[in-house]
Amino acid sequence: MNLSRTIPPPSGDPDPADDLALIAAYRQSRDLKLVAHLYQRYLHLLYGVCIKYMGEPETAKDSVMDIFEELSQKLLRHEVANFRGWLYTLAKNHCLMKLRASGRTRVQPFDSDPMQMEEDLHLKERMEKEEQFDRLSKCVEALPADQKTVVHLFYLQNKCYKEIETVTGMEWNKVRSHIQNGRRNLKLCMQRQNDPAMIITNE
Repeated sequence: MNLSRTIPPPSGDPDPADDLALIAAYRQSRDLKLVAHLYQRYLHLLYGVCIKYMGEPETAKDSVMDIFEELSQKLLRHEVANFRGWLYTLAKNHCLMKLRASGRTRVQPFDSDPMQMEEDLHLKERMEKEEQFDRLSKCVEALPADQKTVVHLFYLQNKCYKEIETVTGMEWNKVRSHIQNGRRNLKLCMQRQNDPAMIITNE
């Protein structure tokens, strides 16, 4: 596969659910075009990791291209729940192995760089929030129909009780009851997934 030597800028945040859909399609079809699509989405992330480990732009670009071959094989063997985080770890391990094989020693270890540690922490927190939001969305979908409708209107569309009454035709007390019960059910659902309770308290 011919890849450009120029690393393009990021084009927005990819949809984690779409990443997983592409992975599932690739595992079924073995179509490398699907891997290439995933790979292109995260070229900027890959290059950022590789340049910080390898230190030299050309060596970093070589590593980024090498990772494509590794990626196409490992996606067939590993279950991936969060592609961005998994790819970040794959790139990090690839660079460490390459440095070790070449006998190169970094004077400043990657993880000792305060700025990089801050970037890593931000990325980790962001991925955790994305995972938590995915879990919450699944829990919302599992609610009884009336609760799901009211919770979606109240929390995601910021509708007030009166607006929800108008949209749904429900009485005020019924709206309030569905919001309270929906929130309680969401808390229980999140706890069952071993995730910190994500409770919205505004009413």
